[in-house]
Amino acid sequence: MKNMKSIKTILFSLLLVVLVSCNERSSSGNDSVSDMVGQEVSYSTETTEMKGYIAYNKSSKERRPGVIVVHEWWGHNEYVRSRADELARLGYVALAVDMYGEGKQAEHPDDAGKFAGEVMSNLEEAKARFDAALATLKSNPNVDPDRIAAIGYCFGGSVVLSMANAGYNLDAVAAFHSGVDLPIKPTKDIKAKILVANGADDPFVPASSVARFRAAMDSVGADYKYVAYDGAVHAFTSPGANALGEKFNLPLMYNEDADKASWNELMSLFNEVFDEER
Repeated sequence: MKNMKSIKTILFSLLLVVLVSCNERSSSGNDSVSDMVGQEVSYSTETTEMKGYIAYNKSSKERRPGVIVVHEWWGHNEYVRSRADELARLGYVALAVDMYGEGKQAEHPDDAGKFAGEVMSNLEEAKARFDAALATLKSNPNVDPDRIAAIGYCFGGSVVLSMANAGYNLDAVAAFHSGVDLPIKPTKDIKAKILVANGADDPFVPASSVARFRAAMDSVGADYKYVAYDGAVHAFTSPGANALGEKFNLPLMYNEDADKASWNELMSLFNEVFDEER
């Protein structure tokens, strides 16, 4: 009987150890999740109020690189916020910006094209909105203002490439499924190391425009990498692309392999320019 009681006591003690251990791991995980901050922010130019979203890990004990994230032509939506969240989980401070103003979103491609065209045809205002976003990001106490990158998708890719061409003081710029016929041509003032990740079969990015882009970048000695993913078309990083493609009869399609490969390219770029290993 004494042996049986001893065995029961040992088993009970072991069970307590297991339960405590599991609770500690669960609490640790919850603390990690609770340390992630995602909040809406407002900022403005002299003429336009913008509604963005900033994401970061509040438990970080040192200032981290900041990343501007520019939306597709649909406007500032949940997709661009999800990319900011993803960067925050990796230790960056990410600001998903609003280039249209007032958080405006397009419900139809005609509106999206109109909104995007209004921005890209008024470069001074586009720069002012980008400047306001940069100032907002750099003012965050978690950001190292000397380590800044910008990434963009579709329309947003064209925006960040244009800002790189304009000579903005950015460490890195990355564009995904982006047009490369840009309103601002590259000069020797380019400071950023540049990544362009496009679908090789994207009808919105014809081979002739890629050839012109490469020639212009080469002519000024820009530090860039152009990657074209076989079988990928427009919006290949966006899980919601298929539904939009079907709804509006557009060549939009998510491609998981290209999405992951292009994100890995981005991480390699950040590791290089920010001198970090992840």
